[in-house]
Amino acid sequence: MEEQKRKYYLNIESGEVLDEPAEPEGHFTLYATGEEIKHLRESLAENYQADLKTFGRAHIPFKEYHKDKENVEYDNTMKEIYAMIYELGDQEAKNHVLSMGILDESKLNR
Repeated sequence: MEEQKRKYYLNIESGEVLDEPAEPEGHFTLYATGEEIKHLRESLAENYQADLKTFGRAHIPFKEYHKDKENVEYDNTMKEIYAMIYELGDQEAKNHVLSMGILDESKLNR
């Protein structure tokens, strides 16, 4: 039997996925199964680790951004998270992700 989707709220800044929004604004509304939320939380944790690596690397001057593996790792995890937001989000979330222009639109399910 297929698991029922529930409504969740994602605060991208804090990396929190909540059952109720902490603030009236500043979150994405998602409809997901428990397994999909588990995968999203894992991706958020990976992104946090990648972000910590970029912090340490930021103190090394004159290193090109796009050639740094920590920056590439961070960018890739962010793209994965935004792809999940697009996939699981309400129409407002989908529109926001599309407006950012960071995902290959030809690969998105519309």
